[in-house]
Amino acid sequence: MDDEILTIRELAALLKIGEKTAYRMAQSGELLVFKVRDQWRFRRADIDVWIDKQARSSDETDVLNESEEDP
Repeated sequence: MDDEILTIRELAALLKIGEKTAYRMAQSGELLVFKVRDQWRFRRADIDVWIDKQARSSDETDVLNESEEDP
């Protein structure tokens, strides 16, 4: 569901990270976030895009590392 909204706790569970780590990632701008009053909220669709970017970045790094190993 594209309009799903996550709390810090839900985001942390989804990414399997600590709540403090999720908070720091949001605060640093690494993740797209908005506030409802004083509470952080995340759009699931934004998080899915971020996950895809991380996976692609990791794949590209693996390819670069493999090409450096080939003589």
